[in-house]
Amino acid sequence: MINSTEENFISDAVNKYSDTVFRVAFQYTKDRFDAEDIVQEVFLKLLKKPPKDFDRNGLKAWLIRVTINKSKDFLRAGKRMRTVVRDYVAPSPPVCYDEVFDALSKLSERDRNALYLHYYEGYTAREIASITRGSERAVTKRIGRAREKLKNFLEE
Repeated sequence: MINSTEENFISDAVNKYSDTVFRVAFQYTKDRFDAEDIVQEVFLKLLKKPPKDFDRNGLKAWLIRVTINKSKDFLRAGKRMRTVVRDYVAPSPPVCYDEVFDALSKLSERDRNALYLHYYEGYTAREIASITRGSERAVTKRIGRAREKLKNFLEE
């Protein structure tokens, strides 16, 4: 049983970070429904064992780390081969977004994550290194190389 303080903490976390968790999961699954399932799993983990010693920035990093791990587990388990029929057909994005999405999909998982965390979530190289358990120098180089690769893909 969770108390009202924990309930408020979890409710605030869901309201504040569910979009971020969804976007990270979607980067891996490329499927809205699978990403939504992962979001539920991440917040269920938070609900079952809420961390007590995180400040807000630490919580966001923890949620991203858990989302990355859950997404990788999902892909390893082969859950993408489900035979569930879905009624929903996602609208196709405008051509320019489609080209960017295709170019991003050509990047490695690590490159996509580094660019996403840096440019979209606003993390520094040091913070990304902490989240991904790498070195700051490696993250800086990865972001630079990924930007160059992305530029080349878009120019083709």
